Amino acid sequence: MKAVQVSKPHELTIQEVEKPQIVHATDVLVRVKRVGICGSDLHLYHGTNPLATLPRVVGHEVAGEVVEVGSEVTNLQVGDHVVVEPIRYCGECYACRKGQPNVCQSLTVFGVHEDGGMREWFVLPEKQLHKVNSDLPWEEIVLAEPYTIGAQAVYRGQVGEGDTVLIQGAGPIGICVLKMAKFLGATVMVTDLSDERLSFAKENGADTIVNAGREDVLTAVQEWTNGEGANKVIDAVCLPSTFALSVEAVSAAGNVVVLGFVEQPAAISQLPITKKEVTITGSRLQTYQFPKIVELLNEGNLRHNGLVTHTFPLAQVQEAFTFIEEHPDLVRKAIITFD
Repeated sequence: MKAVQVSKPHELTIQEVEKPQIVHATDVLVRVKRVGICGSDLHLYHGTNPLATLPRVVGHEVAGEVVEVGSEVTNLQVGDHVVVEPIRYCGECYACRKGQPNVCQSLTVFGVHEDGGMREWFVLPEKQLHKVNSDLPWEEIVLAEPYTIGAQAVYRGQVGEGDTVLIQGAGPIGICVLKMAKFLGATVMVTDLSDERLSFAKENGADTIVNAGREDVLTAVQEWTNGEGANKVIDAVCLPSTFALSVEAVSAAGNVVVLGFVEQPAAISQLPITKKEVTITGSRLQTYQFPKIVELLNEGNLRHNGLVTHTFPLAQVQEAFTFIEEHPDLVRKAIITFD
């Protein structure tokens, strides 16, 4: 079968590899239909993902069809359409016992620490697969995983009805956070440097948009909240400067949610954190968000509404990565098709 592998930085190849087989009774064999290209895939391709190991078959935003099930599989059958929950965890360490398997001490992520879904078939345990309605388009359900990232961010920020939420960044993750915040009844401001991305955020429910290249974000937040500050600030830009701005922009008793993996330190004063008793929280992957997202998809309440802008066949995967690199302002989400 064909598989897309990053063998070393900037070297992406389609290789012929052996088709996987069911080994354990709870295994499921899946034929891949769609794979989304994520920013972390690009970082892995560039050799700048600090958590990934090479060589690696990339892809963790995956939708496919069940073609074979193990003898102890109970909730899936041949023909089911599924999306992948990409985390594998021990269930025994402190983080797992505390209900946070997404930061398990022995965590492995499909497409990062272990070979992912950008291949024609894969095998995973049943517990890592979630059934979705078979009448939904593949282009809709392949976004389930990024939606869980958005759901995790608002969960970690304790976003609730009536909250004012500042989302820094209107890229794919920022839009996913926006959709989840609006489901919870929040009022949302989105900032970005791109007018096109901001317009798209407005189309997807943002109450207020701010071009951070032309306007002072702190001033805009103060005016928007009548001097209170945003109750929740979610940083989907993930730069030291936006992290620092988050602490300044958040209200007293507010929450700052950090999504970035940048290792460069940020210079942040302790005073606003203590004075406002701010809660600063990391958000990584997701904890038990898939059932909620699948329900929203199945009920027709969650649609990409233009978030998917480009599709490429498997044979053009290198062209896809190159196009995203060279035209970042044109691509919201690109997906690879396996039809």
